[in-house]
Amino acid sequence: MSDSEGEGGLALDSVFIEPPRPPSPEPTVTTYTRERQVDPDNWRTIDIRLVGSHPLWGHHLWNASRAFAAYLDDHPELYCNRSVLELGAGGALPGIVAAKNGAKTVVLTDYPDAALVDNISHNVRENVPEADRVRVHVQGYIWGQPVEPLLAVLPDESDGKAFDLIILSDLIFNHSQHEAMLKTCDLALSKIRTPDSTAGESRSPPAPCLLVFYTHHRPHLADRDMEFFAKARVNGWHCEEILTRKYPPMFPEDPGEEEVRATVHGWRLTRI
Repeated sequence: MSDSEGEGGLALDSVFIEPPRPPSPEPTVTTYTRERQVDPDNWRTIDIRLVGSHPLWGHHLWNASRAFAAYLDDHPELYCNRSVLELGAGGALPGIVAAKNGAKTVVLTDYPDAALVDNISHNVRENVPEADRVRVHVQGYIWGQPVEPLLAVLPDESDGKAFDLIILSDLIFNHSQHEAMLKTCDLALSKIRTPDSTAGESRSPPAPCLLVFYTHHRPHLADRDMEFFAKARVNGWHCEEILTRKYPPMFPEDPGEEEVRATVHGWRLTRI
């Protein structure tokens, strides 16, 4: 993964400053196998088609995406009968898990590039039962831009339209886009504060939150990755790490400590 950094406008090569690696083969399919034991009649695998090559890295099923899928599968209370937004979805594995496990509405987004958006739509068609697809929406979206098109597909609620969960999977290496991501999250996440349930009281749903999973693919720039959370705290978010998992590193030949490049971190952000 390249170290180049920069600032610019909203064009693809300005928003995402990582240059492409050598072209990958034509679109490939990677199968995610469910980790937890379930009823035999329930889903066991998800086939994720990945674009053949793309400067936005949509041709990889990232380790963070796998860890995200497993975490969401174990924590349906975060999204069941609730509204979910995935930013920079790529193959959209985490969002598809939420859709298959009972989310009321799922909005899957990536940069408005035809190859990326069409591929997400393909993965929804291949993995979400036809009767449930009405609850899943695919949109092109640039971080930091108005969120009204994202909110427009949500059902009308007495307390207004907003998302209960926002998914950010392996996005924070885009250092120049931290503020834009946080702006979108602030505008799109529900501002309802759900009280913690206590003994003897009925269980309340979890507070609306962001889930941010990532790997330090460039260990020498880990401090730049972590600036995302520093900026989030300044903007009124409580940040807590909730998960670490080890996987084979995505790019074994890359420089930097392998232990760092092999670790997925998961964080939960809630409004203070």
